[in-house]
Amino acid sequence: MSGKIPSPEEFFGHQMGADRKLASWDRLVEYFNALGKSPCVKVVELGKSTEGNPFILAVITSPENMKKLDRIREASWRIAHPRGVPNEEIAGIITEGKAIIAMTMSIHATEVGGTQMAPELAYEVATSPAFEEVRRNVVLLLIPCFNPDGQIMVTDWYNRYLGTEYEGGSPPWLYHKYTGHDNNRDAINLSMVESQMVARVLYGEWHPQAYIDYHHMGSYGARFYIPPFSNPLDDQVDPLVWTEQELYGGLMHVMLEAAGKTGVESAATYPGEFMPTFNYVPCWHNICGMLTESASAGIATPIWVHYHQLKPSSRGRPEYRTQMGFPHPWPGGAWRLRDVVEQQKISAIATLMAASSFRETLLRNMHLKATHALEKGLNEAPYAFVVKAEQHDELTTYKLLKILMDMGVEVQRSLREFTAGGVTYPRGTHVVFTSQPCRSYIISLLKRTYYRVGPWSKKPDGTPLTPYDLATYTIPEFMGVRLHEVEKSFDGSFEAVPSLRFPRGEVAAPAPNGWLLDTRINDGYAAINRLLRRDVAVRRLTAPLKVGEQTHPPGTWHIVGEGARDKLEKISKRYHLIFEAAPEGEMKETPTRQLRIGIYQRYYGGNTDEGWTRWLLEQYRFPYKTVMDKDIKKGRLAEKYDVIILPSDHKSMITGEGIEEYYEKRWQGTMTMPKYPPEYRSGIGKEGVEKLKGFAEAGGSILCLGESSDFAIEELKVPVKNVLTDVKSTEFVCPGSTLHVNVDSTNPLAWGVQEDLLVIFRSHGAFEVKPGNRNEDYGVVLTYPDDHIMESGWLQGEERLSRKAAMVEAKTGRGRVILYGFAPQYRAQSDAAFKLLFNPLVG
Repeated sequence: MSGKIPSPEEFFGHQMGADRKLASWDRLVEYFNALGKSPCVKVVELGKSTEGNPFILAVITSPENMKKLDRIREASWRIAHPRGVPNEEIAGIITEGKAIIAMTMSIHATEVGGTQMAPELAYEVATSPAFEEVRRNVVLLLIPCFNPDGQIMVTDWYNRYLGTEYEGGSPPWLYHKYTGHDNNRDAINLSMVESQMVARVLYGEWHPQAYIDYHHMGSYGARFYIPPFSNPLDDQVDPLVWTEQELYGGLMHVMLEAAGKTGVESAATYPGEFMPTFNYVPCWHNICGMLTESASAGIATPIWVHYHQLKPSSRGRPEYRTQMGFPHPWPGGAWRLRDVVEQQKISAIATLMAASSFRETLLRNMHLKATHALEKGLNEAPYAFVVKAEQHDELTTYKLLKILMDMGVEVQRSLREFTAGGVTYPRGTHVVFTSQPCRSYIISLLKRTYYRVGPWSKKPDGTPLTPYDLATYTIPEFMGVRLHEVEKSFDGSFEAVPSLRFPRGEVAAPAPNGWLLDTRINDGYAAINRLLRRDVAVRRLTAPLKVGEQTHPPGTWHIVGEGARDKLEKISKRYHLIFEAAPEGEMKETPTRQLRIGIYQRYYGGNTDEGWTRWLLEQYRFPYKTVMDKDIKKGRLAEKYDVIILPSDHKSMITGEGIEEYYEKRWQGTMTMPKYPPEYRSGIGKEGVEKLKGFAEAGGSILCLGESSDFAIEELKVPVKNVLTDVKSTEFVCPGSTLHVNVDSTNPLAWGVQEDLLVIFRSHGAFEVKPGNRNEDYGVVLTYPDDHIMESGWLQGEERLSRKAAMVEAKTGRGRVILYGFAPQYRAQSDAAFKLLFNPLVG
């Protein structure tokens, strides 16, 4: 068999991970297709990446298993979803079934080791007689690159500067068109096509027993992190998941040490708390989700690390010395990509060998985990989450249900009226019962969360040790969807929803005075942008309008012109919108037009907040242009733009001044400032600051999202104070929590926003308008209440937010600067706050 298929070294002309060598994606795809000629390998193109590159899956197992692959896949899925499956069938799957192991490589494109290692792993597992038993007992689902677009970018950039002083650096822009590093924060919402394809494999088709994601980390700590996760652990997850991590990680560690691989650590750095990442979310679906993290080289260029440069971990390893979980420290020296390839390959082989040796145990465990979850859902609160009938934005509610269903959650619908928790609900109400295999996932997403502040959340000196990502991921709160958590069991007649059907759109006829569209619906903005682009006249009500028993709030859209009807028919079907007939008579309203929008984009690796902003505006059909440093410095901005958006960013990354100090303060020596050619050293400088000031004074709007509000205060000299500046972390902590705000609904920036709004606060700012002669020039759009500010997460120092502004509109000349003390478009997941971004983008 091996004689018919070239080894990776024969095919690529070098050993995988060789110094200064990177295999390109087109050649990698070509190699896997060649490997697909083996009876042990099946290569499937799952679809195209964001930028149209092939996204492939390699299935590797024995020829005998390959012939019955559909049956093996179905068995794996059924044992993970055992409700209604006969005990005899379960016993047969445990005895005869195969262990399914999924692996993904290099989701973060500069972390090149996984994708470079994948051909070598696939070749050896598929062709070597040493893996005959593994092939017989295991099906490997190998995705050799989670981010093909980024792989191409990084490879091209690396080769472009090979042999120069910039060799070994990362590209100056995001290594995914929209998300950059945040592509591994999309494991819940599945906004990107790559995420959708992987989720379909994991939760819709195979439901493997284990999943492992291969990453890199910084260069100045351990050489290799392997499972298990460090403390704290989420107690919602079945303990068998954590013990299985110990099983896989234990064999990895033994095999790595036997192979002379030192500097390996486990149970450190990466806590077992809920995160929206692909290596974490599977644990909440009873899949043993894991990651490895290799110390980085200079992409494919060797680096040298001195012993004294090696650092402790922020969690689990307080010093760089021998300890349990870190038994053999690396002494320093040269570090190469080949080192990464070898350690990752050994860990992958160990995973497969563990799965082969403990196949029956792992299959039995999967059944046990699912059964535990089903039983808990029947006997422990919460029993269900009921979608309340009254919703601010009904279509966003359906989007939440779709997000859940796409991730394997069963949604049910009532066949008749029922009562739960003392509340009576009508027929057709959607309910998510917690008696499901993924019960822990449901609770983590839907239940109000109080982050556990304990010994694992503080450093020895008492300084808070904040979560790796957010302190809560309660997405109904992010999206503004109202649920009822039911604490007692209840009866009723329900049916599973096989596929979600959104409400039907309608266009009223006749409508001689035009149509009204509810401003509370986010998708209405996409519809309005389509209409404006087709020169349809659109206005907005500036005062409430009562029509019969219904009151239309300020901001309601008014579409005029009988000729618009055909366009509305198409749009209503596409977006499920209802266009009501406008009443006769005059209405208080203002015309609407499509504004010229610019989004500032920098280099230095790009800004994920900028990428998400672009993606979100595209989904809602806002036309925009990217604004670079040179565009700002040229000036005459008011001739080109009406609005300029500054995504959340530190002021140094906008101005280009003090970047080294910023890197030192933020990364504390664990990461150095990247070195780029002069044309990629971005920053608008003092010249650009003055041009932005002039733009606002000439009538333009500058939107400062999140951290960029400090740029507005310190550089644009907006007379507003960020009351959290220089506050010590021991006095104020809010690392990703949902906070209540009071909304000034009379301000056009808040039109359509729900009164009980929650915003996602992640260590941004809170504002006071400085006293002056023109206080009326400053509109406070959102204000924190006196107390009880937090809904979910972790908030310490609430009094510092009490009665402070969360969003300020500051008049500047004939224009304005808008300060957001949060990110209204956070990862395109904060649907409830989207309108706070959208409203200033329509004239």
